Amino acid sequence: MKKAKEIALRVALSYVLLGTLWVILSDYFSVILAHEKLNLYIYFQRFKGWFFIFVTGVILYLLVFRRTKDVIESNEQLKRKERQLYIQHEHYHSLFKHNPDGVFELDLQGKIMAVNPEAESLLEASYKELEDINLGEFLSEDDVKTVTEHFIQTLTGRGSMFETSIHLAGKNSKILRCSFIPIIISEEVTGVFVIARDITQFRKNEEMMIASEKMSVIGQLAAAVAHEIRNPLTSLKGFIQLMQATGSVNHDHLDIMHSEVERIDLISGEMLILGKQQDLHYQPENIGSILRQVIVLMEAQANIDNVSIHYKPYEIDPLYVMAEANQLKQVCINIIKNAVEAIPHGQNGKVSISLNRQDGEALVIVADNGIGMDPERIETIGEPFYSTKEKGTGLGLAICKKIIEKHQGKIVFHSEKQKGTVVEISLPLIEEK
Repeated sequence: MKKAKEIALRVALSYVLLGTLWVILSDYFSVILAHEKLNLYIYFQRFKGWFFIFVTGVILYLLVFRRTKDVIESNEQLKRKERQLYIQHEHYHSLFKHNPDGVFELDLQGKIMAVNPEAESLLEASYKELEDINLGEFLSEDDVKTVTEHFIQTLTGRGSMFETSIHLAGKNSKILRCSFIPIIISEEVTGVFVIARDITQFRKNEEMMIASEKMSVIGQLAAAVAHEIRNPLTSLKGFIQLMQATGSVNHDHLDIMHSEVERIDLISGEMLILGKQQDLHYQPENIGSILRQVIVLMEAQANIDNVSIHYKPYEIDPLYVMAEANQLKQVCINIIKNAVEAIPHGQNGKVSISLNRQDGEALVIVADNGIGMDPERIETIGEPFYSTKEKGTGLGLAICKKIIEKHQGKIVFHSEKQKGTVVEISLPLIEEK
């Protein structure tokens, strides 16, 4: 309003100034031109007003036309921009409202500013109920720390992805895969978008698939383990029959019998632990100890297939990883079992297993001198339901890759036809105190 008054005042003053100058100058020149001719002076005075009106009218018309044209064009541009902004707003609103994932808008303090219907469904609460609630109220203490770290990172302008669990009323909990995206306006972070997807059922299906494959592996190992146990049982039976026949006890024989019983107990114990349904609980585990336990089981099948297993441990110090021991055993059994089965019958088979430390990671290498694989096959390793075995499902290696990824590790395959295969498994180390 102040600007409009300034412009109006400027126009009025300009008009008065021009009119004053016109009167003064026209009177002065009319006197000079008339040269004391009264009729000529009167004639000039009569028409100078009309001339002034005509000239100022033309000037005002041009000025008003130009200004009005600029205003109309600016108004039309403004309308077009408003239309574009409206369309963009509707696009983003549609993306926000109809997104199949839950979307939250948070301010810099983590307070919920807006949610879409799917987000309300995830938290089982309406927006009005969430207005004065911080998302941290749905998290456990450990998860609050993790989520806070990702939130602080996002406030620096870098997005992040992670998984967490939320706890709702009635002891109901869900597993969410979340993305934090910074809201940046004029190169300044003003808030955070949270995109969350419920993967609870996906995780359950994944665990069921892992458990199913594990039971399949156990079933295949059972025959080999039974054969392995039969050998010490045969020795025990022979010594017992010898003692019955002689009526005497040989302490050397007792020592052998005791070692055979311990071997049976070790093998059966490992089978029981492997087959037991356990809740996932990640904790520091000695990867070398896990490998030794798996090798005890796998030697049974290796002996039947005339394959020797050679293990080279890392002897400087124990290597600890944050893991679920049963799942790592399942991975090692699958990899070693595949290595044994890749060696043709009648060939002097050899499976080499080594454990090393490299760049802050535990590195497990399993190498065989089997038939190897084509490069095309290596590219498809880990795809479910793709297998080169006659009775294979292709799930074994797919599950192995999934388990290693969940342990923040990597699994890499190298193979050459008729020369063998090398599998490298790397897992991040932790310092065990």
